[in-house]
Amino acid sequence: MKYKERFIGLVGLGYWGKNILRNLYELGVLHSACDVDQGAISNFKEKFPEVNYTNSFDDLLDNSEIKAIAISTPAETHYEMVKRSLIAGKDVFVEKPLALTVKEGEELVSLANEKNRILMVGHILQYHPAVRRLKEMISAGELGKIQYIYSNRLNIGKLRTEENILWSFAPHDISVILMLLEEEPINVHAFGGDYLNQGIYDTTLTTLEFRNGVKGHIFVSWLHPYKEQRLVVVGSKAMAVFDDVSKEKLCLYPHTVDWKDGRIPIAKKAEHIVVPTDTAEPLKEELRHFIECVLRRESPKTDGTEGLKVLKVLEAAEKSLVSKHVVTLTTDNLHASLSQTDRKGRSIDVYIHETAIIDDDVEIEAGTKIWHFSHILRNSRIGKRCIIGQNVSIGPDVVIGDRCKIQNNVSIYKGVTLENEVFCGPSCVFTNVYNPRAFIERKHEFRPTLVKRGATIGANATIVCGVTIGRYAMVGAGAVVKSDVKDYAVVVGVPARQIGWACKCGTTLKFNSNQAVCSYCGNEYKIIGDEIEIIKEV
Repeated sequence: MKYKERFIGLVGLGYWGKNILRNLYELGVLHSACDVDQGAISNFKEKFPEVNYTNSFDDLLDNSEIKAIAISTPAETHYEMVKRSLIAGKDVFVEKPLALTVKEGEELVSLANEKNRILMVGHILQYHPAVRRLKEMISAGELGKIQYIYSNRLNIGKLRTEENILWSFAPHDISVILMLLEEEPINVHAFGGDYLNQGIYDTTLTTLEFRNGVKGHIFVSWLHPYKEQRLVVVGSKAMAVFDDVSKEKLCLYPHTVDWKDGRIPIAKKAEHIVVPTDTAEPLKEELRHFIECVLRRESPKTDGTEGLKVLKVLEAAEKSLVSKHVVTLTTDNLHASLSQTDRKGRSIDVYIHETAIIDDDVEIEAGTKIWHFSHILRNSRIGKRCIIGQNVSIGPDVVIGDRCKIQNNVSIYKGVTLENEVFCGPSCVFTNVYNPRAFIERKHEFRPTLVKRGATIGANATIVCGVTIGRYAMVGAGAVVKSDVKDYAVVVGVPARQIGWACKCGTTLKFNSNQAVCSYCGNEYKIIGDEIEIIKEV
């Protein structure tokens, strides 16, 4: 079928753009094509002379005859080009990925909805006849209950320096797996190697765990001796293989498992069955779908929302590559959780805001929350159910006890230890060198600081290194502590001096002779020498 109106502008005529150009031309909808490479334009003018060519993206946006834009440019340009196209009132087809961050993707999806524009992402495998047939087989129950899915997308060929293999190859398989299972993963874990360019991964293995119990992995590499594009679906009744390199695109393997004596599994292999599929070109089917959606004002199968789901998995995998931890996704956000184990090997969860940075060899225990722009440096330990506020720096080699609260803009350096239930007010300061100079290295002179259980340090207070803050002590806001503080003592001023005593609950104590009863909680205390002790705890 060839359409009568030429209404699509294409930007990017490179590695994949040339294939889009040919298909849009054959479908009769290509109005104009844009590329900064004049040599590329000259070559296409000879093959497709009816198309208008330009070096300016603005020419496409300003042309009222162009109703839709197809974008096939490097991934780092997608966000800006999609955004400008939507603002210009154009429908958009963009090659994968939709953008490079979830935040950008969410903005584009919101903008498309606001402008009532079609936004479609080029996840081409969803339009492959063999993949469509595979989906039909799964939906009809031919494979039984799906148990495991894995894919290999491997090659030796075009090597990229602007994006790593995860972002270049994996979006295709992520998109297909989410479509086949009709579910998003709850846990993502990825690792890989950067062998050619430091920081640019050449090979990655991403594992996915779904709420329905299905697990899978995606292995991608451009350092492989031959081309392999294979997706395997393992079900309780049969297995299916989609092999895009083979002539037999889709095969069914009706293997079964018998149980000897009811306890020993024995595999019974069966001959594979080639599943007939259409021979339509996937790219043409994909672009035809986009055209129909534009003309009929219908939402595409791989719309912006679907593209955003894939982007969330990609971003989670990238976080996992860097942090070397499992990243947990929720349907509401992309805030990450490090899935670790406690000392008894039990699974635990830790909330980590997406902007926080967690170095290697950091131990974070169950229930702790770490908020925006905070950084936990190497070899530090954070206890259970702590709250770490915004812009907090901890470490390296720092120990934080259980149930501590560290408010915004606090730095806790090497040499500082917080016991359980310590409160650090906003912008309070710890030092670890007594007489620092910028031009003299004094790391060997670090003085240890200990803050004991339940102590409170007020906002903007400064704790000079080498002191101990006693149990349940109260350091007033703005105080400068240069000497040890006793248990339950209240200190204020510059330098800090003791002005009274505080109960375990934080209420100021009023002594009658040498005894006091807390007016808030009823705990009873007694002065012994120059210290106090709790004699009755309610």
